[in-house]
Amino acid sequence: MASAKRSRPDIYQVKVTLKDSKPPIWRRVQVTGDTTLLTFHKILQTVMGWTDSYLHLFIIGRIFYGKPDPEYHFEVKDEKDFTLGQILTNGKSRIIYEYDFEDCWQHDIVIEDRLSPRRGSQYPLCLGGKRACPPEDCGGIWEYTDILEAVEDPRHPEYYNMLKWVENGFDPESFNLEEINRKLRMIK
Repeated sequence: MASAKRSRPDIYQVKVTLKDSKPPIWRRVQVTGDTTLLTFHKILQTVMGWTDSYLHLFIIGRIFYGKPDPEYHFEVKDEKDFTLGQILTNGKSRIIYEYDFEDCWQHDIVIEDRLSPRRGSQYPLCLGGKRACPPEDCGGIWEYTDILEAVEDPRHPEYYNMLKWVENGFDPESFNLEEINRKLRMIK
């Protein structure tokens, strides 16, 4: 009698780009189709470098997923009840992930490929990326752009104030793939 093979979920290769970042801040990640949106949120926080200090939503078409809250004036489906494989049906290949509603960090998530799992690979897995995530509480992408301009020009009127603000060794070009993957292995 032949034994039934245990079905393994598909792997989604996604590219996550922080909207309006120039040059682009992005990550390429592989995740299993049975990953809940709640876990995907944790993965995104890890690969981007955020601290999970603020509210977030996934937006797919006109449907919102996140942690339901009576304060919202719209329906939010509970992210812990849905997997990537469930929501990425009918040809859907794009997700918006918004983090920190005040600073409004929007991430464009494009599904690049749907793959079979590779023997010996652990998921989630970050394949690559460019540039550091902006510091939290810097005011959103437009303020972040202003900060970068100020610290690059000693004649800028805000040069010294902005240098103090980012003095903890922030390097906008840094990206550490090994560190990200080490942290991803701790996500359950």
